[in-house]
Amino acid sequence: MTPTPVKSMTVDRMRVHIFESKRNLGRREADDLATLLSELIDQQGEAAVILATGNSQLAFIEAIRSLKGVPWGKVILFHMDEYLGMSDQHAASFARFIREKVVDHVHPAAFYPILGNSPDVKSELERYRRLLREFSPDICVMGIGENGHLAFNDPPADFESKEVIRVVDLDSRCRMQQVGEGHFATLDDVPTRAYSLTIPALLDVKYALVGVPELRKAEAVKLALQGPVTRSCPASILRTKPNVTLYLDRESASLIL
Repeated sequence: MTPTPVKSMTVDRMRVHIFESKRNLGRREADDLATLLSELIDQQGEAAVILATGNSQLAFIEAIRSLKGVPWGKVILFHMDEYLGMSDQHAASFARFIREKVVDHVHPAAFYPILGNSPDVKSELERYRRLLREFSPDICVMGIGENGHLAFNDPPADFESKEVIRVVDLDSRCRMQQVGEGHFATLDDVPTRAYSLTIPALLDVKYALVGVPELRKAEAVKLALQGPVTRSCPASILRTKPNVTLYLDRESASLIL
């Protein structure tokens, strides 16, 4: 059964649903994704989705792996960021994360990873730009970082970039999140630069589903929903978009309830 929110509201133009638990959040987000995929595939024959990674996405990923009847063979997957210089065999690689936790289970039509260790950064940027132009993603499934980032767009974010993917510098709070999630032993082990889709590229979709569970995200959620729309909180831009749905649990919503 599809979970029902304990509370729903609209913040500016963005829909917000709050769920009793992280598991219910993940299941509802997955069910909504399945509905949208079926509708899009009925209309246009295929659909393209940008996926996020990270520990906060695990409940959602577990839920999509258990979905029945989703026409994954007509779905093309992208992801939104990858560490610069990192092989997809590295334990912290986001391409590896999606391949092992999603692709190997649902078997989409294609998965196009960012090649973090490409010897030619400029060529890799252009390759991914071409792929995104060719398939024009319909849905973006993302989270919000502890510093309010979207993908690896750390504060101060660029809300008006004309690029779709770029190389960015990672701030210390973003890098510490990766340590806290157990992907690296120390801050010094975390790369300082990464490929990232830009904020305009992430939101240039028909639907954006933003899943943000866990208490450690509560401060970022409060700033994004109740503070000003500002580059110092990248996630604040979400509430200006009518195509965005934000999924919270009681922990991540604890400072706004």
